[in-house]
Amino acid sequence: MNSLVITAGVVAAFWLAYRFYGRKLESLWGIDPARATPAFSRYDSIDYVPAKNWLVLFGHHFASIAGAGPIIGPVIAAMVWGWLPALLWVVVGTIFIGGVHDFGSLITSVREGGSSISEVALHAISRRAKIIFSLFLWLTLILIIAVFAYLSADTFIKEPRVVVPSLGLIPVAMVVGFFLYNRKAHPGVTTFCGLIILALLIYAGNLIPVKAGAFFWLAVLFIYAYCASVLPVNILLQPRDYLCSFLLFIGMGAGYACMIARPPRLSMPFYHAWSASQEGFLWPALFVTVACGAVSGFHALISSGTSSKQIASEAHARKIGYGGMVTEGLLALLALISVAAFFGRGEDYGGILKSAGPIRIFAQGYGSLTSGLLKGWGQFVAVTILNAFILTTLDTATRISRYLTEELFGIKNRFLSTLLVVLAGGALAASGKWSKIWPAFGASNQLVAALALFVLSCWLLSKKKNPALTIVPAFFMLITTLAALITQAIRYYTHKDILLFSVSLFLIALAAVMAYEVFSVLLRRKRHAA
Repeated sequence: MNSLVITAGVVAAFWLAYRFYGRKLESLWGIDPARATPAFSRYDSIDYVPAKNWLVLFGHHFASIAGAGPIIGPVIAAMVWGWLPALLWVVVGTIFIGGVHDFGSLITSVREGGSSISEVALHAISRRAKIIFSLFLWLTLILIIAVFAYLSADTFIKEPRVVVPSLGLIPVAMVVGFFLYNRKAHPGVTTFCGLIILALLIYAGNLIPVKAGAFFWLAVLFIYAYCASVLPVNILLQPRDYLCSFLLFIGMGAGYACMIARPPRLSMPFYHAWSASQEGFLWPALFVTVACGAVSGFHALISSGTSSKQIASEAHARKIGYGGMVTEGLLALLALISVAAFFGRGEDYGGILKSAGPIRIFAQGYGSLTSGLLKGWGQFVAVTILNAFILTTLDTATRISRYLTEELFGIKNRFLSTLLVVLAGGALAASGKWSKIWPAFGASNQLVAALALFVLSCWLLSKKKNPALTIVPAFFMLITTLAALITQAIRYYTHKDILLFSVSLFLIALAAVMAYEVFSVLLRRKRHAA
């Protein structure tokens, strides 16, 4: 099938959704550009800082939510079940669930003074719901920090050419932030200069590979994460993520440009099988596997963690929240096409996935797709982009964990709270034990999305607004995630994997408790309305 036809259809669907469905969400939340956002009303020059321009915040937000998720998830789904089921979920999930989830989390946090989604749960549901939700989010974030630090260190070891551009971007970003905020320099000129230096760093990295061991890189990465968490957001975190986003925009632009110039045919079959021996049934497993490509609970933490504290106007919420999710859907589409066009019929997709891994598979497919433009640089560019976004997930997750540590444990000193987060994440990363519980992350991430949507529904009810646009996706995600957790628990029990079986039971219990809290609120408000 011609990839250009599919791309045109998906782009049209996303554009219509952003224009009309996004506007419907704005109306539901009652967007008011004249209302002061927390970036101004609670300005503290550390966390609450209005972004210089909405595009700067979009860059930070998109770089933070994208990571490697919208690439890895769709690639695995295409290799296991086929590209068409994955594509349909990416499109439908992005428009009606992921976009709603991200926009709602952002604007609700803005209305609640920049509070995290777990803090919103305190006012919208109950104190018990807030404590349970916060503790679960904190543990999940520690796991994310450990895993992404390890993945980045592993990338430095296996591809030492990415070290110079990845770490060299840190001082460049600080200079860009200084000129944007302190010198009031022209954003366009400053951005252009930063991107030129970034291009030179990529070229230098190809000439000067830097080699070191895993422990050294983990130490460097956690020192960076600590600094990114405690420094004012506009000095390092925001400008670094902003510049990083251009890496992905350029990479996506190159991919789509090559697709338009020479549209590849999708040689992979659109459908493989309903079930796979390891991953499980298409429903619910595919929906949990695609994750960030359609909806991700981690996005609620970004939207209500850092983005809501930097947004300068409520009018920007649709661009950043809903627009960011739509852009991530386009990234997932590019990943699907890269893989579906690279592999032909009759290949052992499961064996290839097991031996090569999703990152290398995407790099090979992307390199083939862009060979006419990037020549032999395609795979190197793909790995560089992926590692850059692994780092953005690492630094943002560390900062959000610091917020949750302050909320949950009452530690108001940002240096101490960040130190606790870094020590916990570092210990888990160095021990290697994260690998034993990481397989359960996909389901836990989607469970966060379901719970966040229920929190948004309760918040809308408290404001006497109709929550239909959030509660229907919430029920779908809860049922799907519970089904995935139950099937996972059965599989883990059959394979005598007691640790993952216990983790699955814990997540099922968490979902049950949170569902009870939510339904209690819904019933009380229904009786009150009657």
